[in-house]
Amino acid sequence: MRLNTLSPGKGAKRVAKRRGRGHSAGQGKTCGRGQKGQHARSGGYHKVGFEGGQMPLQRRLPKVGFNSRMAANTAELRLHELALPTADVINMDVLKKAHLVPAKVSKVKVILSGTLDKSVKLKGLAVTKGARAAIEAAGGSVEE
Repeated sequence: MRLNTLSPGKGAKRVAKRRGRGHSAGQGKTCGRGQKGQHARSGGYHKVGFEGGQMPLQRRLPKVGFNSRMAANTAELRLHELALPTADVINMDVLKKAHLVPAKVSKVKVILSGTLDKSVKLKGLAVTKGARAAIEAAGGSVEE
């Protein structure tokens, strides 16, 4: 095999239609543009979504949804997941090493979900009122 013998596979490259080269070519006279109108003229076209002055579909429909940019940096941690790490003091680094929160997270909030029967000490994490009460009831403490 030589470089000068290489060619694309059969059917990989299609020959372009030669428009405006007579009737026998199949695209003569109007070149597939029809008779008259904006689309038949040279330079005659309109922007995407234009509906002849009628309010376009994308503007008729209501705006929906919202993507918070803060959501990518924050995570929720359930109360029962605090029993999984073996460290004495649970902070952000311990949670990331235990793969309980994503690595790119900068804020974590502990929420009341499940039960905690182990005494834990939290440092530098946000805690809801209910979760704080459950942690302190289990003999743990929260340090902000």
